[in-house]
Amino acid sequence: MKILVIGSGGREHALVWKLANDSTQPEMYCAPGNAGTAELGLNVNLAATDLEGICHWCRSKRPDLVVIGPEAPLCAGLTDRLELDGIRVFGPNQAAAELEGSKEFAKEVMASAGVPTSAYRSFTDADKACAYVRKHGAPIVVKADGLAAGKGVTVAETIDQAEDAIRDALEGNAFGSAGCRVVVEDFLVGEEASILALIDGENIALLASSQDHKRIFEKDEGPNTGGMGAYSPASIVNDIVREKVIHEVYEPILAELKRRGIIYKGVLYAGLMIHDNQPSVVEFNCRFGDPETQAVIARWNGDMLPALDAVIDGTLSNNLINWKPQPSACVVMVAGGYPGAYSKGLPIGNIALANEVQDTVVFHAGTALEEKEIVTAGGRVLGITSIGDDLEDALSKAYIAVETISYQGAFYRNDIGHRELRRIIDGK
Repeated sequence: MKILVIGSGGREHALVWKLANDSTQPEMYCAPGNAGTAELGLNVNLAATDLEGICHWCRSKRPDLVVIGPEAPLCAGLTDRLELDGIRVFGPNQAAAELEGSKEFAKEVMASAGVPTSAYRSFTDADKACAYVRKHGAPIVVKADGLAAGKGVTVAETIDQAEDAIRDALEGNAFGSAGCRVVVEDFLVGEEASILALIDGENIALLASSQDHKRIFEKDEGPNTGGMGAYSPASIVNDIVREKVIHEVYEPILAELKRRGIIYKGVLYAGLMIHDNQPSVVEFNCRFGDPETQAVIARWNGDMLPALDAVIDGTLSNNLINWKPQPSACVVMVAGGYPGAYSKGLPIGNIALANEVQDTVVFHAGTALEEKEIVTAGGRVLGITSIGDDLEDALSKAYIAVETISYQGAFYRNDIGHRELRRIIDGK
């Protein structure tokens, strides 16, 4: 069996790692992959956004399954094109992926479906947007409407910050075409958590909960990033919250999409704000999250492939998914200067030694092979992921591995899981 995973980040390495360890022992390919995926299969020199090249490769090689990792090819319609060629694909079609491709579309669908979320307005005119902010006040959230690699969101604590974000997007071209429209949302009070769900068009199977850490600095300060770490499970997602997520979020959003002629098949990520056991949707993503996937997949007990096949075949059930009881933690190591300008091509040392830490896997993200040497090739470089008897144990293992790895300018947060640890301490 041949499986092709599309993408090159930590999420894709985690997917390749899990699928490569399936009991069917599939032959793994990754396009374009990274230095980590190269150890588990064959990297294919095709960018994730090279739809024509990917389709040509698939027509020639006829993989049994294609798993699309990043949002850009999904929003560009890669699933639709591959299905026309008779290729089995895990990932929503272009119409369904618009839930992530356009913040305005997602908010409009949520409003029609009655999904709890913040009030919003969208703007293409900077002056009108700034006038709205001045009238509304801060804190307030400004989002680029399109895909901005997780960096198009500003949680503005002051009106000046909000106006700067608006003008950067609409006048400064900070996010290119993704920022030609901005969505201005009310600030939600609560604590964030992430829920991933597999969906086969009808059936919904929630995966284990997790919590991401978006800000670059400890104590959740500084600009947003693609994610500095995650842990699973997040106890704030209790049984009450999970039931509400199913019945107040997933069921109504899928029904509204179906009413519009859109059938969702794939994974749907709900970024949530939870306050007094009430979840509100911050955003939807049409793919596995990153670095949440690393933390969640580390806890997946047994084969993952049957669940992915069931999504495609419309036979999804919860009994296809089992979880290890132990919690997990993922600590992301980034390049110096990230999320701003950063250097590439810096040698990385001691990855193999870090992988020897008990119950730990070093997932590659922004890495590449240069003359058989692993070097940095992106902003988020590695995601060190461990499971443990409890969260403290998982974090201890992860940080031991992190401190083993070396490259110039390496940076990471030392407080991953701090909210959960505080709950544990308070509970004691």
